[in-house]
Amino acid sequence: AQVQKLIEQDLVWVNGKAARASHRLKEGDAISIKIPPAEPLDVVPEDLPLNVVFEDDQLIVVDKAAGMVTHPGAGVNQGTLVNALLYHCRSTLSGISGVERPGIVHRLDKDTSGLIVAAKTDLAHKHLAQQMSERKAKRTYIAVLEGILDADEGTVDQPIGRHPVKRKQMAISERGRRAVTHFTVLQRYRKFTLVECRLETGRTHQIRVHMAHLNCPVVGDLVYNRKSTGSEKARVKLGLKGQALHAKRLSFVHPKSGEVVVFEAPLPEDLQKLIASL
Repeated sequence: AQVQKLIEQDLVWVNGKAARASHRLKEGDAISIKIPPAEPLDVVPEDLPLNVVFEDDQLIVVDKAAGMVTHPGAGVNQGTLVNALLYHCRSTLSGISGVERPGIVHRLDKDTSGLIVAAKTDLAHKHLAQQMSERKAKRTYIAVLEGILDADEGTVDQPIGRHPVKRKQMAISERGRRAVTHFTVLQRYRKFTLVECRLETGRTHQIRVHMAHLNCPVVGDLVYNRKSTGSEKARVKLGLKGQALHAKRLSFVHPKSGEVVVFEAPLPEDLQKLIASL
């Protein structure tokens, strides 16, 4: 992502000329890259409620509430998890992900609750990012789907990329990157299914896109649910603060001790009430 930004800013040159991302390199080409100085951090620390599950000198694991954005982005620079982490951790967050995403190794969608880990040191960040990339870190989610899944368990292996028209959305795409989600049905209701999803890959909106592909979108998903529960009005009626998707379990090798650590977060109250009502 950083290299793409440099290319867009005409800071990557091939044979003395600014190059586009589509340029095909040939043997003997001379590539020069100008890396601008680090931008000063302008994200303001905020004293926001933070449910810390675990913390040491290397990392912090948080149970994020639905409705909280992970990091600042277009039009959002306050009230994010990063703002809260900057206040809580003071200056001890990894700088690898840039000034707007200090410490952030992976992310959760705004309306998804559950476990997320942030790195305090660059060493921990690299270690955790490598585990995510090599699929050694394990992430398990609980979701309520609108519709009935026939199979008791299964795997969705469908590539995900940017939607060809709606650029803020993702979609099943042959040009996308491989995405694999394993699911197990925990309970079936009259019109809904409670499932556990285990990520093998970590693409943007992966579970939401894959479940919608199975015609069983996540309840309360305002983007990919085209059925009766995919609206703000439906969320209010169901008592949901976000979509019915929760990152329940997270495990990885601790970057300092080398031991496997496992964390779990109970379902938020709104999701518990929804399941009880079903």
